[in-house]
Amino acid sequence: MRWEPNARGRLEQAAMQLIGEQGFEDTTVAEIAQRAGLTERTFFRHFTDKREVLFSGSELLAERMVEPVLAAPDSAAPLDAVAAGLAAAAELLEERREYAGQRQQIIDANVDLQERELIKMAWLSAAIADALRRRGVADPAARIAAEAGIAVFRTAFALWVEDADGPPLGVRMADAMAELRAVTAGAGWDRSASFTIH
Repeated sequence: MRWEPNARGRLEQAAMQLIGEQGFEDTTVAEIAQRAGLTERTFFRHFTDKREVLFSGSELLAERMVEPVLAAPDSAAPLDAVAAGLAAAAELLEERREYAGQRQQIIDANVDLQERELIKMAWLSAAIADALRRRGVADPAARIAAEAGIAVFRTAFALWVEDADGPPLGVRMADAMAELRAVTAGAGWDRSASFTIH
């Protein structure tokens, strides 16, 4: 068996190029392998199917998020621990900004991939909630903090990929977390506003 240097990276690049040219549904594993100058067998050594080219980094992302949550000082509030995890995830993703933008365009154009992305987000939230529980945060606080963190992540990420020349993802994350804290503290809200349910 001949070892292909950086085969995974070449397959990812080929997949992104082809899907960008002809769409996700019309792109085959055989075409991806051919574009990368590799065999289908090599493709399946790295990915279970073509969707996994887009989602194979989920485990690493979860690991990067969870480690800082667990390592945060004992005195850190749940949201502060989550914020540390988001900052670490931002560093990881910032290294692949162009890829992240291309990937998001592909997902936005395919309903099945959007569903898969939502499942990934739910899985990330569960991983963060579990890390918070390991820190001694009880439910429902652990779940709420984790879900809030994922909301911050998704909001910041969307703004980041939409504006390629804008601030780094870490800045977007920090800004979105500040917005969350302001909302939960009631800052900037018109307390005199009333809502009537009929």
